[in-house]
Amino acid sequence: MAGSTFLDTNIILYAYSFAGRRTEQAERLLLEGGIVSVQVLNEFVSGARKKLRMEWTEVRTAIQRIVTQCPNPRPLSFQTHEAAFRICERYGFSIYDGTMIASALEAGCKVLCTEDLQHGQVIDGLRIENPFLGT
Repeated sequence: MAGSTFLDTNIILYAYSFAGRRTEQAERLLLEGGIVSVQVLNEFVSGARKKLRMEWTEVRTAIQRIVTQCPNPRPLSFQTHEAAFRICERYGFSIYDGTMIASALEAGCKVLCTEDLQHGQVIDGLRIENPFLGT
């Protein structure tokens, strides 16, 4: 499942926070590997600096680990943006969530792990799963 699983930024942030069972679950998901996008990496940098108060060197080390576990982050392209726009129009998502969904679909993922969207919703064959339900 790892290669067909897209990890949202919140999963990555939990892996580097001190949130108990959520951190443990997020660390497991990250160790299994998966797919992320450049958007996820950028959002991680922002959250790591602001929320986790990580220093730049810590953030750089974390990014290197993330990319080791989730190689070849999906690029952001105008094609991805256009697909995201259509998804947002159809489902009412923010452009950021739409871009993440579009990136996951472009990568051929079957699962998007996130706590921010509706668990169980399926969008063009991509199933949204909240790995923290029950934790």
